[in-house]
Amino acid sequence: MLEKHPFRDILGRFATGVVLLTLQPPRGVPMGMAVNSFTSVSLEPPLISLCVRTGSPTLTALLRSDAFAVSILGEQHEELCRSFSTPGAERFSGREWARTPAGHPVPGDALAWLDCRVSAVHPAGDHELVVAETVDGDAAERNAPLVFHRGRFTKLICESPVGN
Repeated sequence: MLEKHPFRDILGRFATGVVLLTLQPPRGVPMGMAVNSFTSVSLEPPLISLCVRTGSPTLTALLRSDAFAVSILGEQHEELCRSFSTPGAERFSGREWARTPAGHPVPGDALAWLDCRVSAVHPAGDHELVVAETVDGDAAERNAPLVFHRGRFTKLICESPVGN
């Protein structure tokens, strides 16, 4: 079996986008975390998946509420992402937040957002694989996405299309 550190180094070569998973529990304060293990699963029905560390307080709240929002972050969200990746950080103060129709907080300047409802949860090593149906969403014409590669944030370089 491949050791943890070489495995992480190898996977770090794969560039990923970054999203925030946020939720407003029925009682209590908003919760959330940064996630880079996010992907689309199906168009019919509209499903996404993401992985959350087993034992995470956000996972516990997500499983209780059965619903959450995903915000696709832009290159302007690096510091926001860092705060959502730091345990104990004050994640929801000092920034403009909007609410989805389901009431979950999303950054007012997110590239896009989805309201989601948990469809299935599967154990996956030290994480839980959450599959969720998207019930609402919106996209904005804004900045480039926030990209994570080799353990750090990076920017996309847009080149001319092939053939020009």
